Amino acid sequence: MHWPPHCSAVSFQQELTAKPSEGCRMNGLVRRSVGCAIVFVLAVIAAGDVQGKAPDARQRRDRQKLDLNLRAALEGGTRNSQRVIIRVRDGQGAAVRLALKAHGHSIIADHESLGAMTAVVHAEDLDALAERDGVVSISTDAVVRAKLLGGLLGGLLKVVGGLVNVVGSVLLPSGADTEGPAVAPSVLRATLGVGSTWTGRGIGVAVIDSGLEMSSEFEGRVTAFYDFTRGGIRTYPYDDYGHGTHIAGTIGGSGARSSSRDYRGLAPNVRFTILKVLDKNGAGWTSDVIRAIDFAVTHRAALRIDVINLSLGHPIYEPAGSDPLVQAVERAVRAGVVVVAAAGNVGKNPETGLVGYAGITSPGNAPSAITVGALRTQDTVSRQDDVVADYSSRGPTWYDAFAKPDIVAPGHNIVAAIARQGTLIESYPQLKAADGDYMRMSGTSMATAVATGVIALMLEGNRSANDYPEHPSLTPNAVKAMLQYTSLAVNNPAGGEYEPLVAGAGAINGSGAIQLARAADTSTPVGQPWLTRTVNPWTTIGGETLVWKQVLVWGSVLVWGSTIDVNQPAFGTVLVWGSGDATLSNATGTSEDFVWTDPQSWANVLVWGSDSIGVTTGDVLVWGSTGGLTPATTAWGDLDDGRPYGMISGHSINR
Repeated sequence: MHWPPHCSAVSFQQELTAKPSEGCRMNGLVRRSVGCAIVFVLAVIAAGDVQGKAPDARQRRDRQKLDLNLRAALEGGTRNSQRVIIRVRDGQGAAVRLALKAHGHSIIADHESLGAMTAVVHAEDLDALAERDGVVSISTDAVVRAKLLGGLLGGLLKVVGGLVNVVGSVLLPSGADTEGPAVAPSVLRATLGVGSTWTGRGIGVAVIDSGLEMSSEFEGRVTAFYDFTRGGIRTYPYDDYGHGTHIAGTIGGSGARSSSRDYRGLAPNVRFTILKVLDKNGAGWTSDVIRAIDFAVTHRAALRIDVINLSLGHPIYEPAGSDPLVQAVERAVRAGVVVVAAAGNVGKNPETGLVGYAGITSPGNAPSAITVGALRTQDTVSRQDDVVADYSSRGPTWYDAFAKPDIVAPGHNIVAAIARQGTLIESYPQLKAADGDYMRMSGTSMATAVATGVIALMLEGNRSANDYPEHPSLTPNAVKAMLQYTSLAVNNPAGGEYEPLVAGAGAINGSGAIQLARAADTSTPVGQPWLTRTVNPWTTIGGETLVWKQVLVWGSVLVWGSTIDVNQPAFGTVLVWGSGDATLSNATGTSEDFVWTDPQSWANVLVWGSDSIGVTTGDVLVWGSTGGLTPATTAWGDLDDGRPYGMISGHSINR
């Protein structure tokens, strides 16, 4: 990296109170969106496309504090300012803030819950910042996008008044959003097995998205609206994009705009707290999402928030343990809030159509979140013709190899309330449903909203059977366990069942999940049986009797049997899902090291285990442990002459 002669990394540490020289000021250049695909980042590194002086040993060590996106930018010789989230050690925040201000960097926000701050930092100062002992990690303040199929692709960052803003335009791939029949709300309710008994009454849902356009659909049920795209101010609800309104409508629209209320959402009596973090193009900042999550956690009692819906995300640039957005989610779950997150729509290569693995986006990689993939239900009540959408992101998660998604839910061509003033419907009027006050959308965003609606019904059913609030509500981990345990098998087009990295534990079963939630006595001591009635492990939907999967995916361990009959220690609030702090009974395997390479490689085969290298396996997953997370120990796609090969930036390379 090229440093101005009077602006070295050492000078940044030494001159904490000095006014920055002109050579160190923000150069005003515009860098491309931080949402770029990881494949291109890795391609740059692999090709050795490094400009300027190579980092020394100490810099290489300290650069481990930087996420992948920032490291790649520095290796590429960027001179452009970076918007970052800096996590600091206890008691070091003031010193780091002083250093940043003294060097002319803009501090945008503080995140006290994470011991972090968001700032715009000159690229030439990132190495010096990483060298500070008080700095734990430096992460890209990535652009998050709505997980609508297509969504906002591309976009730019520009500097306005010292701050970086998102600009761009809505882009939906031709035909991708309208393929197949629309799924009417009445059909959605029927295929989930939920009727009108439970409506989400008394349950609070925070929708962190693009806002909400007020109408009779939500009248009297919006507790508060805060706009974090404008600093977190409280204001009258609006939605200049349209995604948030559709999400809220799927969860709990009343159907009041339709003549017979047949277009009502899954939980039409839930209360909403709307936290706007996405702009009119469906894009926003990770730091604003973190602020919104923290706000929801801090005010959860006053606003009576039980569930957070996150139908948004960004590429994974670092392990979950240092990802600020993941850590915000984990904090919310520890506080007792159920967090539902989209898996992402990176399931296939848009150019070749090839389905691939390891496309989960953040915060879908949060261990304790309920991460949801998308089903295509064909607008039929029957579950027999359901398939996982090709665009739905598969696991495992990049860096950590977590088994995600946790579950799949209907997400294709879901019909819900329209935002008349939103950019989406203005640009794509063809997305209107038969009733012009509603529109259809596809993506894991919609699947996430469906899961949130079902969870609201579960919580209502459980509380009605348990004399709430004298008895506690179901914990987030218990909710996830019940969703997985009652899930239904879903088969791929070849007739075989999807593996867990594609469909999680299985397809969501609203009727079964509510039934099981109502049977659980939450006041039962840990380790004791807690079901108050006999629960038959099957559900009848559309005249078909469907047996529950009766499995849990605990970390990388597949668990089945009578696990759910007992109030497990693992269902506690403070435990991270899948952690070693608690175990589940009836475990049938051991934790394995999952190995894969570039998550954007769009492969149709994932081979795990060094013993499998060089073995043609077709379309199955081979499980096993390996020696490390390196491309050299991973094979994907077809195998040629017994040698594994893969792709970097779409080009085949032999190992």
